[in-house]
Order: sequence, then structure tokens, then C-alpha cells
Amino acid sequence: MNDESNRSSKNEPTFGRQVGAKVARKLKARRNSTPGVWFGLGMMGLIGWSVVVPTLLGAALGLWLDERYPGGRSWTLALLVAGLAIGCLNAWHWVDKEDRAMREEQEDSDE
Repeated sequence: MNDESNRSSKNEPTFGRQVGAKVARKLKARRNSTPGVWFGLGMMGLIGWSVVVPTLLGAALGLWLDERYPGGRSWTLALLVAGLAIGCLNAWHWVDKEDRAMREEQEDSDE
């Protein structure tokens, strides 16, 4: 009887293998699905905030410096432009990172 239970357990997939197979199927289905409209809107929001936050921080710091150290130069304008440049570089980084990830997933699915 002991030999029969050992043989049947070897032929039947274990719980771990079943879970692993199910996870692999779900991950494959997720990779093969195309991103929806909400994903695109969320990405636009993320990119928008990555530009807006540094720009507003630069403007706020510039206003504070203009109040503390008045002079011939406008710290507000200079730091607003610097914040905008940093925000645009940040957005470019995010878009490039997502593009690389999408290309790698495409290459993996082609193989």
C-alpha cells in the first residue's frame, strides 16, 4: 500500500507545481495583453506630475529667494525655468524606461 501511494503521488502534480503553473499562465496572459486606456491616462498623469512638481518647487524657491534677497535678478524666473528643465528630463526618463520595458516584453514574447 505504501508503494501505491508513492507511485500515485509521483504521477500527480504537487500543489506547488500546480500553483507555479497557474502563476506562469497568469503572467504570460498579463504580458500578452495590451495596455488599456486607463493605463495611458495614468501614465500621462504620472508624466504631468513629474514635470509640474519640480516647476512649482523651483518657482516657490525663487519667490522665497526674491523676498529674502531682492536684487536685479529674478530668482523666480530662473528657478522656474530650471525646475521646468528638470521636470522635462524626469519625464523623458520615465518615458524611456517604460519604452525599454515594453520593448523587452515584446522581444520576450516573440521568442
